[in-house]
Amino acid sequence: MIDLTIDQKTLDSNIKYFREQGIVLPTYEMMKNPETVPQKIKDKLKNIGLWDVDHANLFRITWKNEPKKSGGLYGGVNHYVLPPELTGIKANIIVISGKYMPTGAHKVGATYGCLSPQLITGQFDPTKTKAVWPSTGNYCRGGAYISALMSCDSIAILPEEMSEERFNWLKKVAGEVIATPGCESNVKEIFDKCHELRNSGEDLKIFNQFDELGNPLWHYNVTGAAVDELLQKYVTGSKRFAGYISSSGSGGTMAAGYYLKRKYPKSKIAAAEALQCPTLLNNGFGGHRIEGIGDKHVPWVHDCKDTDFVIAVDDEKAMRLIRLFNEPVGRKSLKDQGVNPELVEALDFLGISGVANVLAAIKFAKYNELTNDDYVVTIATDSMELYGSRIKELEKERGVYSEGDAQRDIELLHGMTYDNTKELSYYDRKTIHNLKYYTWIEQQGSELTELNAQWYDHDNYWYKTFEQVDRIDELINDFNDKTGLLK
Repeated sequence: MIDLTIDQKTLDSNIKYFREQGIVLPTYEMMKNPETVPQKIKDKLKNIGLWDVDHANLFRITWKNEPKKSGGLYGGVNHYVLPPELTGIKANIIVISGKYMPTGAHKVGATYGCLSPQLITGQFDPTKTKAVWPSTGNYCRGGAYISALMSCDSIAILPEEMSEERFNWLKKVAGEVIATPGCESNVKEIFDKCHELRNSGEDLKIFNQFDELGNPLWHYNVTGAAVDELLQKYVTGSKRFAGYISSSGSGGTMAAGYYLKRKYPKSKIAAAEALQCPTLLNNGFGGHRIEGIGDKHVPWVHDCKDTDFVIAVDDEKAMRLIRLFNEPVGRKSLKDQGVNPELVEALDFLGISGVANVLAAIKFAKYNELTNDDYVVTIATDSMELYGSRIKELEKERGVYSEGDAQRDIELLHGMTYDNTKELSYYDRKTIHNLKYYTWIEQQGSELTELNAQWYDHDNYWYKTFEQVDRIDELINDFNDKTGLLK
């Protein structure tokens, strides 16, 4: 359970500080249904950019932002449906898009889910304490941004091999940026830096996405509800919802699948990962190029008992396809193959991990022999807005992208097989769950009783946590009432 114990003295101070700063907090209900956002806030949003460091952008933590860089309000869930002409499979793939969230990635939601409960209970003092955001990419960007919107100082931690765009942006927003050795697979080095900071004597709070339950709580309630809204639109008559596919990463985004599985009991949940670091598939290790899905451990917030498949994706295929989807020659070839030109021109909504998720969804569909009556859902955490430098690096490394390259990459896409796909038995799931012991009990000092509760008291542990959202909304409403800013 998330600790919602009230520290009244700090809470009173936080209310006063937010009143002075002019900060109002969105409820989960508003993030799910932004039409309920107060008109006073909507009027502010009409005059600010999507990425602006403005308190009102807290109310753009939703999947339903109007797809505009500035002045947008709300519409439906931002998504694309990838048809057989593109994917080479019969089933349709629904991809929900984080491109039109502030910072261009959905991790702003997870970071809000971690920080806001501590603010509204008085467990975190934004005037004194620094918020530390350890990450393999977008989470520390989201944390630095949310910290700035809440007028508190932040430290962003991420691997040194992450994209140039991430570092350039972070330097403008975070109070401090720390680059740790290695790539997205080097999570242990990030944890080591957190231990170093804890022992520094500095007043700080570490919001570790891999063990903060506010991360999956946000995705369960907000992302899960957004996907369900789309399924009610598409899954009609003889249509079926077959499964939800998400890179394991921090384990947070997978929580939308737990929400969907309760509503659609026949659906499956698949965790995707890089073949070059197949931690869940075969306890493997290594480095890879699918940025932002840190691995070599099982996240504390990953509900292994509710995970049905593990699918490993070759990072080389993801890197080749970002060229196919973004190079002019590649886009022309896709159009010539009969793919809708409007969709082709929008394919930059898929960042590298988004492409990898789509490939995992294709493998899932092929393994399960899905038909044109089936829908699969996956996630585009971010867009190519964060990876332009990678396209340039690939051209320098491999030469100018040609029509021949495009045809070979289309063949690669349409020729995907379900290799390195594993349907998990009860004991396969337990084996993955047991791996948490070595990272979290031995290294990070978590409680063994809690680890056992995740498995043996499964429903109480996970679903009672996710159901805390109602109490959190009560506390947010009370906090806003006491600031008086909405009156």
